[in-house]
Amino acid sequence: MRLDLLTALNAERAARRAAIVVTDVASGKQRLVKAAAIARDPLKPALAERLRSGRSGMEETAEGRVFLTVYVPAPQLVITGAVHISQALAPIAKLLGYDVTIVDPRTAFASPERFADVKVIAEWPDQALPPLGIDRYTAFVALTHDPKIDDPALVHALSRDCFYIGALGSRKTHARRVERLKQQGLSDADISRIHAPIGLDIGAISPAEIAVAIMAQITERLREEPQADRPLVKAVS
Repeated sequence: MRLDLLTALNAERAARRAAIVVTDVASGKQRLVKAAAIARDPLKPALAERLRSGRSGMEETAEGRVFLTVYVPAPQLVITGAVHISQALAPIAKLLGYDVTIVDPRTAFASPERFADVKVIAEWPDQALPPLGIDRYTAFVALTHDPKIDDPALVHALSRDCFYIGALGSRKTHARRVERLKQQGLSDADISRIHAPIGLDIGAISPAEIAVAIMAQITERLREEPQADRPLVKAVS
């Protein structure tokens, strides 16, 4: 790979933007197609499908036989709430290939002892979330039951095009949450993106069962047919 192409590719990956390297099999020539440029590329159908699936592979095109090498950001799961559900959810998500971060300003809960091998940030969401690069490759889960923590976190997540947003709480609890979020200027369309009550309805009761239900719903959302501008996240590298 040419140095200029590698430099450009690394810049896209560092910024958590998807890209595809197109290699002409006959000549060996390569070019980089950034995700934002796919719609204008002559190979748009093949590139869009490869980006949607997250899988590299050979394609027969009008340009000849090409190999498309797909680079998508590692999916991440951001959780507000260092709670019992989080203790079960984090290892499940890591097993599925997610980078996991837990945010909770309550230092009694947000401790390395309770969350081995998981990034834990003991700060308020307005400080902790902006540096995390929350984006369309992010699943966001709010689990504290504390509006002072979950509400600003949800506002941030809703502004960042996460592919999944979920919040713990009963329908009555969520109705109160909806009213608070509306008072902060969020629209019905914005708020409708929140999965609440969170998780698939499998009759989950224990923290571990709820974690399974949440991860199942995240996976279901992940595998849905995406919109044209929303590539599918590749959960396992």
